[in-house]
Amino acid sequence: MPLQRIAYKDLEQFPHLQIKQNFKQEFAGSAPAPFIGRFGYPQVNIGILSPQISGDTSFYDSPKGWSRAKLPIDSIASLRYGLVNSRTTWKVKQITNNQFLEICQEVAMAAKPAEVEVKLKEQPKLELKPDREIIPFGPQSELQKARLTSNPRVDTRVERVVVDTDLKASNGLLDLYRKGFEENTLTKLLSVGTLGLKQNRKLVPTRWSITAVDDTLGKQLIQEIKDLPVGEYRCYFGGAWGNYYLLLFFPEIWSFELFETYIEYQVNPWSKAGMFYSTDYEDYNGRKKYAEECAGGYYACRLPILEKMKELKRQQSCLALRFITPDYKIPLGVWICREATRESMNSQPIQFASEELMLRYARELIRRKFSFDADLLLKESRLLKNKKQQKKLTQFA
Repeated sequence: MPLQRIAYKDLEQFPHLQIKQNFKQEFAGSAPAPFIGRFGYPQVNIGILSPQISGDTSFYDSPKGWSRAKLPIDSIASLRYGLVNSRTTWKVKQITNNQFLEICQEVAMAAKPAEVEVKLKEQPKLELKPDREIIPFGPQSELQKARLTSNPRVDTRVERVVVDTDLKASNGLLDLYRKGFEENTLTKLLSVGTLGLKQNRKLVPTRWSITAVDDTLGKQLIQEIKDLPVGEYRCYFGGAWGNYYLLLFFPEIWSFELFETYIEYQVNPWSKAGMFYSTDYEDYNGRKKYAEECAGGYYACRLPILEKMKELKRQQSCLALRFITPDYKIPLGVWICREATRESMNSQPIQFASEELMLRYARELIRRKFSFDADLLLKESRLLKNKKQQKKLTQFA
């Protein structure tokens, strides 16, 4: 059973969230992020998110900041559900002749949240609709009018990429990534149509742009690590926000497999259809199709793993096991996968002399941490099966 089909608990069961209730119909505030919807594509909702307060509101849209501050789930959710989405509809391929779209683009490019004045057609009302992929936000309302009340400052490195209409979007993303811009910033730029060749620029729903950024950066890193020597048996374990990753590195050429499972459910080892896990895999040649089961979490998890291999200057195969505990009670978007994986990658690794020793350690660790039989997943691993079947050049030497 694909993991994404499992329903989350109703957020109304968590009244302890400090969520603002009285949202204004007219307000002046700082907008830390745009939001591009996907329903009705190619005519979609475009909007800006604002907590209806002025000043530096960047912490309302900062996954890395939340990670550094070790902000708990409830605090992140309270921040996000305080963001009002002031929106209207627009065609994805028409990225000119719309004053509000220009405001969305300014918000995306701004080094700090842009100051705006907004008037909505109705008072925004909060409807809690948790989503597995995107970072949640608060109430929505149809826009009547909006204007910027200051000139947002744009980083010159961002400006150079945006004005270069002969630069492909993927190259623009890679250029900014190498200069230290975090994934969340790249997602915003891609979603509002400010990257790519002039004739190809269009709006990209936020949900899709998140995965597009993770996948684009990941593919480039894969090409780079394929030129590196093979590493050793190495194991990492860690996580945050009720999401934990056991990452098993093998001294093999690049391949990657991810299992995601809720440990509160009983896994039926005799029926794949009855198992509460999702899994996706790629070999040395990469994927030809989207990771349907693990969805955006697959690409978000893969990126920090590749970053670590590049840091170590080693090429390896990685089997990643994600364990979602009951502590993850409010879905906060796919960024959780990326940052929880980074938390695991930052832990002290353990090296092993053999695959047998590493897998034995993995089984014992998961049994001790979660009272879970890791063999229920390991026995299904395509990566482990292919490793045993694939012949190596050393066998013929």
